[in-house]
Amino acid sequence: MEIRTLGSLWPVSALTLGGGGLGQVWGPTTREEAVATVREAVDAGITLLDLAPGYGAGEAESVIGAAFGGRLPAGVRVTTKCRVGHTPAAEVPGLLERSLSESLDRMRVDHADLFFLHNSVVPAGEAGGERKTPRGLFDDAVRPALERLAERGRIGGWGITAVGVPGTVLEVLAADPAPQAAQAIANLLDSPGEMRWFAEPPRPRDIIAAARARGTGVMGIRAVQAGALTDGIDRDLPAGHPTRADFGRAAPVRDLARELGESTASLAHRYALSMPGVDTVVLGVKNRAELRDCLAAEARGPLSAEVRQEIDTRLARPAGELLLSLRANNGSGSGG
Repeated sequence: MEIRTLGSLWPVSALTLGGGGLGQVWGPTTREEAVATVREAVDAGITLLDLAPGYGAGEAESVIGAAFGGRLPAGVRVTTKCRVGHTPAAEVPGLLERSLSESLDRMRVDHADLFFLHNSVVPAGEAGGERKTPRGLFDDAVRPALERLAERGRIGGWGITAVGVPGTVLEVLAADPAPQAAQAIANLLDSPGEMRWFAEPPRPRDIIAAARARGTGVMGIRAVQAGALTDGIDRDLPAGHPTRADFGRAAPVRDLARELGESTASLAHRYALSMPGVDTVVLGVKNRAELRDCLAAEARGPLSAEVRQEIDTRLARPAGELLLSLRANNGSGSGG
């Protein structure tokens, strides 16, 4: 497993095991299979486990507790998250503290290496909600509370979900203190799928570049865009669902994968691993078979510039954007 550096933090494996699959967000599995998947991932060299209470109502975090009994293997780190929404400012510190404590109890550990705001930060004048935190609330209450948790040693650092109104995300990344980590869309379609609830273009590559410029670690999410970048969607989705639409858009990539003799998911993961500024790619696997496919993709190494160009060409990516992507990939590389 390739080891990179997560922003200005610490070494991290190129692949991170995400909690969505473990918490059955991406389809059914069993506690036993999830525990076995976590253990196999760590044995294979994965050093970061990305969890959240929202992944199966705490199930993903409970899987970590069951897998290691409170004794994480040496070098393995964990993250968790909290939804703040539009909670009154005075209540934010207590909310974060309680959520963190409950997550640590489920994982049977006493420290989280990273604690993420599990909301999109929206413009200050926009109404918040379960998945949206207004910029003013973030500046006045959320960021200071996260900083205090870090100062007290409850967490190693904090981060943001860098998906949402791009202009606001870029403002948050530019402000001080900057987040230590950001979870950003990293896939060959540049698509957030159903996470796109805003009108303007998503601009994930601009967000990744801005994070890198601040020394903020980038955890690439949605490498296979919720199953759109696979050989076939493995769960029922309604007609018109964004993942179904993206699956249609990805038909040229499936053709190329067949020509190259590998799965579409493998090609998509290798593309994400090759994107400049992405330090680690978060996997959404729910069982050992899916994990092994991802491990095999990482072992094949980054995609060549020629294959990346062919993917971008088949997807009709604008020529200027394609040239910037190639220059960046041929320059400083994809590691932190």
